[in-house]
Amino acid sequence: MREQESPPSIAEADQRSIAAFLEGVWSEDGLSDRTLDAYRRDLEGLARWLATRGRSLRNARREDLSAYHGAQPVAVRSLARRQSAFRRFYGHLARHEPGFEDPTRLIERPKMPRSLPKALAEREIEALLEAPDTGTTLGLRDKAMLELMYACGLRVSELVELPLSGLNPRQGVLRVTGKGGKDRLVPVGEVALERIEAYLREARPVLARGRQPAALFLSRRGEGMTRQMFWTLVKRYAVRVGITPKRISPHVLRHSFATHLLNHGADLRALQMLLGHSALSTTQIYTLVAKEGLKRLHAQHHPRG
Repeated sequence: MREQESPPSIAEADQRSIAAFLEGVWSEDGLSDRTLDAYRRDLEGLARWLATRGRSLRNARREDLSAYHGAQPVAVRSLARRQSAFRRFYGHLARHEPGFEDPTRLIERPKMPRSLPKALAEREIEALLEAPDTGTTLGLRDKAMLELMYACGLRVSELVELPLSGLNPRQGVLRVTGKGGKDRLVPVGEVALERIEAYLREARPVLARGRQPAALFLSRRGEGMTRQMFWTLVKRYAVRVGITPKRISPHVLRHSFATHLLNHGADLRALQMLLGHSALSTTQIYTLVAKEGLKRLHAQHHPRG
């Protein structure tokens, strides 16, 4: 049986360059571990490919990068992420090393298909929120998590990583740590507060088993929840109320929060703050979702629709 060839090793100089870049962008921009890992994989892949051509990251030319994209085809979104990693890497070198010529400057960016966020109808959200059995410990927890995520438009990572200290029930606000380690205060509605207080009173002490874990929401083992755990319970409750699993994910609850607020007249700037978006352009896509919903409503109910 023929042995599989091992991938070419990365030159020590390239490894140092990648490490210095990652440390630099982490300290400057506070990027998440997931983004840093993706940048590392992309840059290491390029370094290995360049090594087969007798070149390194530092002396790569624009033609080399174009050839690499052609030799290593990926989906458009993956290509955009890969190019983003390369642009940031070479831009970082150009800023810190006078005279360094950035080989990514003239490379055309891929055109990303614009996909609208998927949101559930308000009646579907209501059914989903009523699905957990609040007569059980886990049902109380699940009800509180679903209510809070929809009430505050949280990312799933923000929800499962919430510390108990992040909740201020007296003021009705939540301190959320979002992307880049940036904190924001998010108001919590009365219904969600009631469900959280019931969970804290009746369920969390049972799950904590006499300990004092930092996480707000606990698993059966008394530890913090994971993204996968929450994903599983969302799917389970969706099936229970007749929502097709393909249409639901934890992020769909965040999209539904934003879309429903806009449908009821929320200000776009306020929505940007609630969602924790750094740029208003990211939030504006929800105006397209709202418009699409109005078009469908008009077509369905207007006599000349």
